[in-house]
Amino acid sequence: MFNISLALSYFLSGFFMKLSDDEYDEKSNKILAIIIGIVCGLFTAYASSVDLDASCIFIAILIANILALKVDGIHHISTMASFLITFILLGFQSFTFSSIITIVICMIGAIIDEIGNDNDKIYKKSKVLEYFFDYRFALKVVILLLVFIGLLNILSFVYFLCFEIAYEIARILFEKYIL
Repeated sequence: MFNISLALSYFLSGFFMKLSDDEYDEKSNKILAIIIGIVCGLFTAYASSVDLDASCIFIAILIANILALKVDGIHHISTMASFLITFILLGFQSFTFSSIITIVICMIGAIIDEIGNDNDKIYKKSKVLEYFFDYRFALKVVILLLVFIGLLNILSFVYFLCFEIAYEIARILFEKYIL
């Protein structure tokens, strides 16, 4: 059954994640980036505390960003701290063997996305690869495959698309109205 509060949490997580990054990277507004990042962490922690699939996906993204060395600003640290503290306070999911496998598989997809994103060497190879990594399709494909093999619920893919759509909406709004 579709959970509107979960979909909204995914959506707001993606929206605030992109705004925080752009405030930090494009406008060098560290304070606002930190505040927006904290809000992002709160919504992400809520989704993760109420849904095991969300927990698997967002933990995988967190670990992948750390491993890909993409945690490169105080806004990322504050977002991560907000997420972890709130996730612990709200209570985290009981992980099973299959959920740990899901985290690892999602983490691999997210690492591939992070390595490929904004990578000129890969972008020079083809426009298809540039598009694929600009929009971070590896994790989307992985999540969809995990749905097909039964490790994730189909609604988790729909919720993740809410996250991705919000991320793009924030990018467009930032570029058009804020930058």
